[in-house]
Amino acid sequence: MKRFLLIILFTTFVYGGFAQRGSLHVNQDSRIERLMRRQRDVYSANNTMPGFRVQIFMEIGNEAVDHAAVTKKRFEDKFPELPVYLSYEQPYYRLRVGDFRNRVEAEKYLRLIKPQFGLAFVTADIINPPQKMEPVDLEALEDNGEETGEGFPD
Repeated sequence: MKRFLLIILFTTFVYGGFAQRGSLHVNQDSRIERLMRRQRDVYSANNTMPGFRVQIFMEIGNEAVDHAAVTKKRFEDKFPELPVYLSYEQPYYRLRVGDFRNRVEAEKYLRLIKPQFGLAFVTADIINPPQKMEPVDLEALEDNGEETGEGFPD
């Protein structure tokens, strides 16, 4: 009896191994390939990168959005060449400016921003690729002698 079961088991494995041979042909609609290509293009278009920004405002509360709008307008009047980003990460509203690839670039602009927005500081962030900006004469801007603000409206 044991011998009979052993023979059946052996023949099942031997012939079962041969039964695994074959090929597979998939008929796929051409629109699927176009959709997959379009999705790859969309994902590759996300060209953000790690970098730095200067944070000029952070506030919590019911009136934080209104204060942020006033601060944003004030900043854009003084530094129109830098992009401004409003973000909300619970519970704070933040205004961050610039798209700097390295901390040195961000620190240069911080020296310009700090006299008008006293609470400004450099922070790491995910940035958009920086646009070509005109060089800034730091000494000329620092010699303006403008008073120090606190980074939020009165």
